[in-house]
Amino acid sequence: MYDTALRAILSPVLIAQALQVSRSAQSLPEAAGARMGTVGSGPALRLMIVGDSSAAGVGVTDQRDALSGQLAQHLAQGFNVTWQLDALTGATTRSTLTRLANAADHPADVVITALGVNDVTRLIPARSWVRQQAALFDRLNTLYRPKQIYVSGMPPMSHFPLLPQPLRWTLGRHAAKLEHHRAAFLATRPDCTHVPFNLPLDPAMVASDGFHPAAPLYTLWAKEMASRIIFDWPKLST
Repeated sequence: MYDTALRAILSPVLIAQALQVSRSAQSLPEAAGARMGTVGSGPALRLMIVGDSSAAGVGVTDQRDALSGQLAQHLAQGFNVTWQLDALTGATTRSTLTRLANAADHPADVVITALGVNDVTRLIPARSWVRQQAALFDRLNTLYRPKQIYVSGMPPMSHFPLLPQPLRWTLGRHAAKLEHHRAAFLATRPDCTHVPFNLPLDPAMVASDGFHPAAPLYTLWAKEMASRIIFDWPKLST
């Protein structure tokens, strides 16, 4: 209630700041390069990544430096990885559900999701968002029948350089609220693993637009995801 009331009081300032950010923000393209491939040797591991602009590699020029390319290379050290990326700038949980409604099903051992920032900017209520996330995980299980879904945690939007105050504080608070509710929900879902965002967010880790990851942050993200998958694989593969 406190946050809602404060947002109402600050709404003229927040709206003006949001419009200014929208007008002046640097627009970076999605990373170029392959969005699927096979790499490495060892046990077969089929990987699917679903998400928004961060999953699409905005902030770097090539998918080799983005989450998908770096993660595939890390996993390729011990697996024969067949990977695919389905990500779109501006994607929300709801729009992703719509996109996946008519997607062709195919098996994947591991699915990674990276969604939430665009839901935060739309100030979606926490309960509605958790319901949408639950529907997304159910749809992913139907489409890909994975052994496990790894859910990327929400980044700390209160540290995004692009956002002025008090817009930065407002979105950061809402992001933390959504993440808190999602984490509680994921604790009830053994088919999902929550991977909190416990990575540094200093200026060197952020792209020139002040909003998306730069290559060093993609590197840390990929390493964290790879370590989780490698650690879990013995029990996932039984």
